[in-house]
Amino acid sequence: MLGVGPSRVRRLIEDRHLLAVRRDGVLQVPADFLRDDEPLHELRGTLIVLGDAGFDDDEAMAWLLETDDALEAAPIDALRNGRKAEVRRVAQALA
Repeated sequence: MLGVGPSRVRRLIEDRHLLAVRRDGVLQVPADFLRDDEPLHELRGTLIVLGDAGFDDDEAMAWLLETDDALEAAPIDALRNGRKAEVRRVAQALA
């Protein structure tokens, strides 16, 4: 996110608007989680559903980025293509 300080990014992560991984001590957010330099709107609710299903952050990250057979796409790609309800249904079924 261009022009946003680290404290704002950490807050977005804490509030489940974003998910990040730490590499070499630096928090990194996948570019697919952003649209127009803002958090993908559909991501927050999906992260909450995954948390409710018992996923930790690493598991949620992996699930979002890897192709899911039921979606025939990576869940993050399905979210970006307007398939929010379908992605969340699949996530809920994983509980």
